[in-house]
Amino acid sequence: MTAPVRVMVKLAAALGIATTVAMTACVGSILVTTPAAAQSASNIVVEGNRRVDAQTIRSYFGTGPVSPAKINEALAALYATGLFSDVNISQQGGRIVVRVSENEVINKVAFEGNKKVKDEVLAGEVQSKPRGTLSKSTVQADTQRILEVYRRSGRSDVRVNPVTIDRGNGRVDLVFEINEGDKVGIKDIKFIGNKAFSDYKLKDVITTTTTNWLSFLKSTDVYDPDRVNADQELLRRFYLKNGYADFRITAATAELEPDGKNYTVTFTLDEGPQYSFGTVDVISNIRDVPAANLRNALRMSPGQVYNAELVEKSVENITIEVSKQGYAFAQVRPRGDRDFDTRKINVVFVVEEGPRVYIERIEIRGNTRTRDWVIRREFDLGEGDAYNRVMVDRAERRLRNLGYFKAVKITNEPGSAPDRIILVVDVEDQPTGEFSVSGGYSTSDGFIGEVALGEKNFLGRGQYVRVSGSFGENAQGAEFSFTEPYFLGYRLAAGFDFYWKETSATNYTSYDSQTVGGGIRLGLPITDEVTLALRYNIYQRDLSLDCGDGWYVYYTCPAGYASWAVIEAVAQGATITSAAGYTLSFNGLDSNLNPTSGLFAELKQDFAGLGGDVNFVRTTGDLRYYYPLMNDWVLLLRGQAGYVSAWGNQDLRIMDNFFMGPNLVRGFAPSGIGPRDIASIDQDSLGGTAYWGTSAEVQFPISFLPKDIGLKGALFFDAGSLWDYTGPVVFPNAPNTQACPPGATNTTGAVCVADDNGVRSAVGASLIWQSPFGPLRFDYAWVLSQAQYDKTQAFRFSGGTRF
Repeated sequence: MTAPVRVMVKLAAALGIATTVAMTACVGSILVTTPAAAQSASNIVVEGNRRVDAQTIRSYFGTGPVSPAKINEALAALYATGLFSDVNISQQGGRIVVRVSENEVINKVAFEGNKKVKDEVLAGEVQSKPRGTLSKSTVQADTQRILEVYRRSGRSDVRVNPVTIDRGNGRVDLVFEINEGDKVGIKDIKFIGNKAFSDYKLKDVITTTTTNWLSFLKSTDVYDPDRVNADQELLRRFYLKNGYADFRITAATAELEPDGKNYTVTFTLDEGPQYSFGTVDVISNIRDVPAANLRNALRMSPGQVYNAELVEKSVENITIEVSKQGYAFAQVRPRGDRDFDTRKINVVFVVEEGPRVYIERIEIRGNTRTRDWVIRREFDLGEGDAYNRVMVDRAERRLRNLGYFKAVKITNEPGSAPDRIILVVDVEDQPTGEFSVSGGYSTSDGFIGEVALGEKNFLGRGQYVRVSGSFGENAQGAEFSFTEPYFLGYRLAAGFDFYWKETSATNYTSYDSQTVGGGIRLGLPITDEVTLALRYNIYQRDLSLDCGDGWYVYYTCPAGYASWAVIEAVAQGATITSAAGYTLSFNGLDSNLNPTSGLFAELKQDFAGLGGDVNFVRTTGDLRYYYPLMNDWVLLLRGQAGYVSAWGNQDLRIMDNFFMGPNLVRGFAPSGIGPRDIASIDQDSLGGTAYWGTSAEVQFPISFLPKDIGLKGALFFDAGSLWDYTGPVVFPNAPNTQACPPGATNTTGAVCVADDNGVRSAVGASLIWQSPFGPLRFDYAWVLSQAQYDKTQAFRFSGGTRF
């Protein structure tokens, strides 16, 4: 009898635990035929166990007589522990004998042959862990997980071979031998059916890129099904934003080239016609909420190109407005009526009282680092509040935009009553720290490098911390920044900064400067586009010349070494500036990194004199407008202006003036525009109190180069002026009787000021490269008009990197 029992149990072990339950019924039927089967647990003999205590195994049979039902349950339970590879139950001399074969214990898990993927990444993927039991099914699943990790990094021909090394006493080392193979990249990305937008433009929308000579710096040039699926959603949202309401993707395929080394990804599109908004209205079925009161919340107007994002935003705005009026359960449903003849969509937002459903609780799962309250504060509702899907979707978008999580998904589960639901927030934390080494070169600052360490989810609290140090030919410095995005529990970004910077004399400035200071800031989002930022800064600035500093400069610097305005600023020693200010900005750009349409406007004001040594009011404005032209050409129009003046009985100090050059009109040297002391040897720039500038630039793709290279060209025209030096020209320790040369606004004085408010203008061409090393720009300009004393610079190069 014992032989068939052993055969049955071994067969059950081979077929798996699920089958074991069925087989134990047969085992029980064999044992029940003999009276000896009704033994007590104390008569059970355990054999073959080395690590698992015999009494622990007996405990699975329970207490009292061992019935066939208990044997069935015990056998299934023993296999379910995962501790045993085989369990035999037999009868010998009136006793029940349980013979077990224990699974081996994993001593350590190792990876060999992996160079492209770190051990830590692979260890996080596999389920086999040290001190756990060795399971063949788990090892097979781990092998598939490792293969998937490599396939997502573009290595489709990877091979993984798991092996075990016996370490004695039932312990083994589990080693995954990996042959990584070659990287399989994306050779080409094709779009079929697109007429409204070129391939060049659509490649800007998606995140997948093609393989080129810079592929060693990126990972988006390998085929990843998840990335391609995400790209389809990006394309859909892009077309819906631009009026193509009937847009759909009929196919998205990836074909491996015959050589097995590259993929070709093809998106087949059906664009449909472009629509514009027809009539736009609100219908309120809530008696106490008039529709007229909600129309101001609409973000679109008749005749405007249809934009699905504006529809979503309008739904949010109306929902919030109705909730403020006491109707927390209200639902807003947009209804679109297409007019195919006129290609217009009439949109009506219907407001009605929704079902009374409350949020019983919000469960957060998967966050191993980010604190629960950091996630909860992104919700505009909480436990006990009325459930509103629009507000939940808004919270989900906010969580995604934080950048703390690899994945975010919010689902509903039934609550304890029909009118209760549970919100389940599933997130997956991702690394948020950054260590960067940056480097670059500019014609004004020379070579410069930066080392920075940052964390945007500090201690899982959602705070941003950054410390950096820079060093270069003409400048070096250090900075520490801290930002709390939810100050005092409100959606206010507050922070503080400390900084130190030193700059050396160059061909454009005759003096060295050292600045040490700090500041506090507060950002208040008024709307999604409008932001008000408040700030206070206090800093100390000290100037010096190579020949001396402080009042010693009078005795150590030779005559004419620098402008007397500079010498007096050096002689004054360190000055402290204490200033409060604000920035009011509007950002309607389609992209902050590479804008092609939209408006950006910014107004800044700073008020110095809250203590310190200087009193001034400085106002600047900047306006940029991007307009898409045909065939991926973009027109950029820019206007900027500024004015600064002293108040009280103080003169405006030279370092508080504006200094302009290529940042106002390209083709001029740094500090090359504006008032100068033409009596000094180097004709030092004195700065001005007022400036204006305009620019028109057309950016265009370089069609014969691959899109992924990131190169585009530009043609530009700049015009502007800097003028009105208001500082003194006579100083107590200076030779104030010298005759000024022609061109100066004063005839005598220690400083001979040339100050012309005439227009400076230039035309030129640029090469713009969005490189993996950071944005690089090459400008070459031809000056059309200038003042005689201005300094020009035809070529300008600037750029940097972070890696």
